[in-house]
This record gives sequence, structure tokens and C-alpha cells, in this order.
Amino acid sequence: MELIILGLIVVVGLVVILIYNRLVALRQTTKQAWGDIDVQLKQRHDLVPNLVETVKGYASHEKETLENVIKARQTAIDVSGSTKELAQAENMLSGALRQLFALAESYPDLKANTNFLELQTELADLENKIAAARRFFNNAVAEYNTAIEQFPAVVLANSFGFKAEEFFEVAATERAAPSVKF
Repeated sequence: MELIILGLIVVVGLVVILIYNRLVALRQTTKQAWGDIDVQLKQRHDLVPNLVETVKGYASHEKETLENVIKARQTAIDVSGSTKELAQAENMLSGALRQLFALAESYPDLKANTNFLELQTELADLENKIAAARRFFNNAVAEYNTAIEQFPAVVLANSFGFKAEEFFEVAATERAAPSVKF
């Protein structure tokens, strides 16, 4: 009888350890995925001023569009809040960049500029990497959030302070095509 009780205690202890370790691993995967997004966003933030300077030479009278890009970039850099707030700031920057590229369509000399084309290609590559990093992050968040809500892990998650993470969502405005008026 004592061996059965001792065996049950050991099994329950092992289950608790396994569940706890899985939750820690999922939380770390989520943090790593967020770090990957952060690296890509930093590269985008570093690229934007070069792009704006290139466009300035050709479209200096489009001051409002250029200022919107610079303002959106600074807002994205300055955000230190939640994932939702950062996603909103980054979505604003994405929208401003789309307007900038739409504006560039009206300037044939700019579209032919090698520096602009290289920056545009580099930015497009970064946007693809950011999209992939977002997908990976959101997948990691979904897996983590599901794990902390399933029984019996939910009991341990609440006891050990595991909290649900927010998704990095794309705003509806990012899905819409930019409008440029002259």
C-alpha cells in the first residue's frame, strides 16, 4: 500500500515537472520569436531614413508623405508598451511606406534610380522576413496560449504565473491599398 502511494506521488511529481518544463519551453520559444521580430524591425527602422533621403531628392515637394514616414518610424522606435501597441505602430509605418512607394510610381527618374531600387528591394526582403517572423511568433503564441489553457496545465500555469501572450496582428489599414492624391 505504501509503495502504491509512493508510486502515485512520484508519478504526479513527474507529471508536474513535465508540464512545467513544457510551459517554460513554450514561453521561451515565444520570447525567441519576439526577439526575431525585433531584429527585423530594427533593420527596417535603420533602412527607412536612407529610403526617405533618396526620395527627398526627387520628390521634395511631397513633404507631407516624407514627414509621415519619418514620424511613423519614430513612433515605432519609441513604443515600449505591449505587443498590441507595437503592432499598431509598425502597421502605421507599413502604411506610410506603402504611400511612399505609391508616390514613387509618379517619378520615373526615382523609379530608375539604382540606390532607390536597391533600398526598395532590401525593404521588400525585410518585409517578407518580418511577415515570416510574425507568422512564427503568432504560431508560438498560439501554442503557448493553448498549452496554458489546457487541463491539467491550466492549474500549474495559474499557480506559477504563466500569462497569455498577445498576437502580433496586422491592422485592417495595412491590408488596404494606399491612396495617393496629387
